[in-house]
Amino acid sequence: MGDTGSGLPQLHPGRALAHTTGASSSGSPHRSDGRSPQTPRGARHTDPDGRPGTTPPVPGRPTFLLGLPALLFALITWQVAAHGPLARADEHLSHAVVRPNRFHELLADLGNITVAVPVLALVLLYVARRARAAGVPRWWSAPAAAAVLMAAVPVVIVPLKELIARPGPPVMGPGTGFYPSGHTATAVIAYGAATLLLLPWLRTTAARRALLAVCLALNLAVAYGLVRRGFHWPLDVVASWCLCAVLLSGLALFLSRSSRRSSSGTPSCRTGPS
Repeated sequence: MGDTGSGLPQLHPGRALAHTTGASSSGSPHRSDGRSPQTPRGARHTDPDGRPGTTPPVPGRPTFLLGLPALLFALITWQVAAHGPLARADEHLSHAVVRPNRFHELLADLGNITVAVPVLALVLLYVARRARAAGVPRWWSAPAAAAVLMAAVPVVIVPLKELIARPGPPVMGPGTGFYPSGHTATAVIAYGAATLLLLPWLRTTAARRALLAVCLALNLAVAYGLVRRGFHWPLDVVASWCLCAVLLSGLALFLSRSSRRSSSGTPSCRTGPS
């Protein structure tokens, strides 16, 4: 299989016998010279359709996805709490870009609980029904994890709002509790979690890319509307993005591990998500 020459392969009965004997005696294939193969077949994971493949996130990526956003969130929080240079620049930027109008308000409303959470709820029901019909073990675990994460958003955001007590842009009048942005967090978790749940059930690359594009467009629209309408300072939005990136990375890691456990437990299942 690994030869690159153009001639016919040469038979080596001794080596063939060694491979056959090794495979039959140990239950796993290994080389005739006693060394283990570089990519043991037993270590290859298969997707629910039985095809070899890897399940994201790629090894090494979770650490980066968790570490960098967490570091940025800590930096922004420090600057906002201390009203440092970054926070002052943020306020100057907001004064320059705020243009309140109805269109920007409608975009911001895409991050309302009454809009984003029902979208996630519909996806939870759809994925749960598909997984149960496909006979996926612990079919309820992925929707339950996403629901718990959504419920955790106010638990995480509200104490931070109270602790930082950042005033809002001038158009919002007096008051505090604008950092980080709750609308942004609601949108990122709701639309992001829905995307993570739906991706494994889409069979084509084009469909997956379209779903990712829709998720990105919705979150950018919410951020744009919040800042342009003057509901939030830009850093309120960026900080929520960083915080939610950590939360969604944790959900993606959980879903990945659950998928691998399900695949290893039911290697012959061909009715699950591809």
